[in-house]
Amino acid sequence: MKETIVKRFIGYAKEYTTSDPASKTFPSTERQLVFSDKLVEELKQIGLSDVEKDGYGYVMATLPATTDEKAPVIGFVAHVDTSPDFSGENVNPIIRKYDGGTIQLNEKVALSPDQFPDLLSYVGEEIITTDGSTLLGADDKAGVAEIVTAMEYLIQHPEIKHGKIRICFTPDEEVGKGADHFDVEKFGAEFAFTLDGGERGELEYENFNAAMAVITIQGRSVHPGAAKDKMINAIHVGQKLDRMLPSEQRPEYTTNYEGFFHLLSFEGKVEQTKMMYIIRDHDRKLFNKRKEMITQACIFLNDEYGDGTVELEMEDQYYNMREKVEPVKHIVDLAEEAMKEVGVDPLIRAIRGGTDGSRLSFMGLPCPNIFAGGHNFHGPYEYVPVQSMVKAVEVIVKIAEKVVGQ
Repeated sequence: MKETIVKRFIGYAKEYTTSDPASKTFPSTERQLVFSDKLVEELKQIGLSDVEKDGYGYVMATLPATTDEKAPVIGFVAHVDTSPDFSGENVNPIIRKYDGGTIQLNEKVALSPDQFPDLLSYVGEEIITTDGSTLLGADDKAGVAEIVTAMEYLIQHPEIKHGKIRICFTPDEEVGKGADHFDVEKFGAEFAFTLDGGERGELEYENFNAAMAVITIQGRSVHPGAAKDKMINAIHVGQKLDRMLPSEQRPEYTTNYEGFFHLLSFEGKVEQTKMMYIIRDHDRKLFNKRKEMITQACIFLNDEYGDGTVELEMEDQYYNMREKVEPVKHIVDLAEEAMKEVGVDPLIRAIRGGTDGSRLSFMGLPCPNIFAGGHNFHGPYEYVPVQSMVKAVEVIVKIAEKVVGQ
């Protein structure tokens, strides 16, 4: 299994599948469809049934049951796109045995346990890193590789009793649209798991409530020599707005269940400036208060500089899946027990982010999140331990076994 998962993951990681938040198409990039077409052929080749890619790029397939015993239809989901935060083109995965020291990825980029102490958990293990010029794409190519490998293993071992299993690979998760056109009814699972978590043992059924705010500030450009009482510098208005939000509630100062305001981009000139924020909180009431704080800041600035100076567009992106998963908590318990049975210590924690599963849970498909094994996503310091991917495959197989008779 180890050689299979390594070869499969490295092959997937080399596929260029970065999504594009500025795109108006779905999926946002054609390159995702190219990879999805390859997955369709691979899934057929290993022996899955009902393999298809729909018009939106979702790849679905079925592993038929090997028993007549009662078993719910379960699903496993991962996404094919990689983050636009860093280059995902010409990825060069490098496998090495980690000795506990600093890994020099290239002349300028080093992966050091001083900066990333989680590395020390994998001394003596093989890890796969980047060459420092791109991200790796373990988010979520590791999840895709683990699901495919688990399905292949179950096909090769028909003596393992399991019910009907559905799998799906989605596009555009990294730009918040991964569940936009997911056909829950067609998928036909009672519940599912995303393989999109981080370190070995992660099991998550809580995530942020999330919103995006786009703020456009219209300034008034006047020659600086004659600007007194006339100019409105949109850049300075934007800076003032940012100072009105609590600086201690930024991502770099928060952890665990603490929410934040994150200024994602700030672009503009005196005449016009555009700002983009993401707003996050696990608690729905606090989440709504954060949105109201941004709204009131914009109202205040319009009162000061004149109506129309600040335009706010804000929309919710996803909500905390706990609302939908807690009533069926037995599916979380199932994953926890499966981890323990394959020798993985479960780390049950809240996601400081979101997955396709958070939105799918609100669409009628309860969908907790299981580790895929990677660390330091969305940048050149990303890596994934080989043993973590192997264990993720074992967890999938064990879950499939354990639901028989339920």
